[in-house]
Amino acid sequence: MKKKLIIGYTTGVFDLFHVGHVKILKKAKSLCDKLIVGVSTNGLVKKYKNKKPIIPYNERVEIIKSIKFVDLVIPQNTLDKTQSYKKLKYDVIFVGDDWYSSKKWKILDKQFRKLGVKIVYLPYTKKTSSTKINQILNKFRKK
Repeated sequence: MKKKLIIGYTTGVFDLFHVGHVKILKKAKSLCDKLIVGVSTNGLVKKYKNKKPIIPYNERVEIIKSIKFVDLVIPQNTLDKTQSYKKLKYDVIFVGDDWYSSKKWKILDKQFRKLGVKIVYLPYTKKTSSTKINQILNKFRKK
């Protein structure tokens, strides 16, 4: 009898790609057989972060496709994780632990339990983040 493959899913903007991104993708892949990564489109980032990514969407996709831990890259056009589940039927979704106990993810936890999807919170890299890199760059540009 053939063992069922565990499908994992995670998403991100992946702007200013850094070691925290690598760590999340590596850990996520270690916990599933196939890792699908949704890369946020420029339009989605503009909509919910009210800013344009520094690295264009097609280049961010190329970066993520080149990571050996990633099996498939798709566009993330919506923040609705249950909508992505309907299309992909993943078994586990990976998210940074900075979202743990947030109102949004408490609601998603209830929804995903009903669907049989496990949420795994992975350690957020506190020392390195795209936000921190942007802040440093902005200070540098002002000098």
